Amino acid sequence: MAEVLVYVDHVDGAVRKPTLELLTLARRIGEPVAVALGAGADNTAAALAEHGATRVLTADAAEFADYLVVPKVDALQAAYEAVSPAAVLVPSSAEGKEIAARLALRIGSGIITDAVDLEAGDEGPVATQSAFAASFSTKSRVSKGAPVITVKPNSAPVEAAPAAGAVEALTVSFSAQATGTKVTARTPRESTGRPELTEAAIVVSGGRGVNGAENFPIIEALADSLGAAVGASRAAVDAGWYPHTNQVGQTGKSVSPQLYIANGISGAIQHRAGMQTSKTIVAVNKDAEAPIFDLVDYGVVGDLFDVVPQLTEEINTRKG
Repeated sequence: MAEVLVYVDHVDGAVRKPTLELLTLARRIGEPVAVALGAGADNTAAALAEHGATRVLTADAAEFADYLVVPKVDALQAAYEAVSPAAVLVPSSAEGKEIAARLALRIGSGIITDAVDLEAGDEGPVATQSAFAASFSTKSRVSKGAPVITVKPNSAPVEAAPAAGAVEALTVSFSAQATGTKVTARTPRESTGRPELTEAAIVVSGGRGVNGAENFPIIEALADSLGAAVGASRAAVDAGWYPHTNQVGQTGKSVSPQLYIANGISGAIQHRAGMQTSKTIVAVNKDAEAPIFDLVDYGVVGDLFDVVPQLTEEINTRKG
């Protein structure tokens, strides 16, 4: 069976959930070979092997931390040349898509971004994407070279499938461009204790109807009762009510959770583009004609200041 390269997204050896999802998809089309780079790369092997990686190629060098994406592209190209895979899978983050694009250009292959599913085909892997704000689904395959595919978080289940996970050192020769852009400083993001927005199984969002930053604790309370991430519409972000890092939509982040709860959000196309692939959508809005109701699985016509606190209380009561 052909091998499939999987780029590992990890933090000091702790493998992030989107990578484990990629391993599930990789097993559908071949044998996963993981590529882990940077500090703690060797420590990823156990988790990767548990989820199906037959081999784990690792490399650590100062360049991975001190410079932007090019050193990682150099390493992934070295892995590609060593393995000759049937496909390369990369998490669909901002950095992941840049790495994938640069790699595809170097190896002369086609690229598919923001896939939400992957299956084996007679002429190579077939990726499913959502198009036109998720109004349509398309199936695509690359016609030249081994496809480089980025996959959105929450597109596949995390499934245990123990494999050998043999650790092998990857030899990397850095290109002249690798040190072109240096990282001069890092500021750790303050932890809220909530899941990462793009990876969360449940997202609770607030929009213009929240009517002020002082009212967002109502949204946060509902999110915390569900163990969810907090999102916001562009209107709420532009008004300064919530950070841009939490914006869901065409100019923010795309999410695809199991459950999305939209509170006081009208449902403009820009917002729908970022959340329409959610598995179950619930909306609370006092305007019965709001476009969001054309999209939802369940809709509540009512004032969020009445509905959301009652919902939070009921969830906490059932949990207690």
